[in-house]
Amino acid sequence: MLSKYDYFKPDTLEKALEYLEKNSETRILAGGTDLMLLLRKDAVSCEHILDIKDIPETKILSYTPKVGLFIGASIPVNRIAEDDVIRGVYPALCQAIDGLASFQIRNRATLVGNICHASPGADTSAPLLVYNAKVHIASIEGVRIVDIANFFTGVKKTTVKENEIVIGVSLPDVEQGDNSIYLRKARIKGHDLCNVGLAMRLTSKKEMYVAMAAVAPIPLRLTELEKTIGTKELTSELGPWIQEEIKKYMDPRRNSVRSSREYRFHIAGVLAKRGLLNLLEKEAK
Repeated sequence: MLSKYDYFKPDTLEKALEYLEKNSETRILAGGTDLMLLLRKDAVSCEHILDIKDIPETKILSYTPKVGLFIGASIPVNRIAEDDVIRGVYPALCQAIDGLASFQIRNRATLVGNICHASPGADTSAPLLVYNAKVHIASIEGVRIVDIANFFTGVKKTTVKENEIVIGVSLPDVEQGDNSIYLRKARIKGHDLCNVGLAMRLTSKKEMYVAMAAVAPIPLRLTELEKTIGTKELTSELGPWIQEEIKKYMDPRRNSVRSSREYRFHIAGVLAKRGLLNLLEKEAK
């Protein structure tokens, strides 16, 4: 049975922020794919739910060449992945969305909800890291913008405070010739969190960016690995090297019910080699 709570659905950001200030321990509702499940299971209780879907700032999905992409907090992930322009510019992000749950759930789930839940295996986190995304967080003091690399603070923990709302995520535009890929391995296709998620991006300046999900308490951008790659010639001979090297940056859970540490180390190496070769192949065309 659902717990009893007050429900408020404001039509402006100002009303939402005022509500948050007056009501502590309020739960934010957008897609609801996590919150409603937890409520039904009595896994959480709350006195107040704030539905943000009518707030104009959260309903923006806009791509502007030379500027970039803004994804509002109420935008279902299927709207992102089904946009041909966005899929062409940010392929790794759309590939990560394609792997989320089922098509029906993706009609409800939001990208902002995916990162605010802060699961270590959040699929969209790794692509956002390689695209240098920024999280827009509003409070009555104004809007602060946080680099996605500084957003996650622990398992299911973020920098968002109790009186704040994430209104959206922005991604800088990419230059022509930029390529990226997202690869994942899960127990079953869809309906399951990834055991390992890997995003790789090769920019037009031949810079390689690498990020991973589900291999540590928080999603990781592997900046030290990127620096080392920058000292090497980008050829297929790098494949066996990165397959072993990437394991140095992982710290997967020892008591995970979904897979062992050893399995994640192995799969991460396989995906890293596969991702590198895929990007080099695209570049050669």
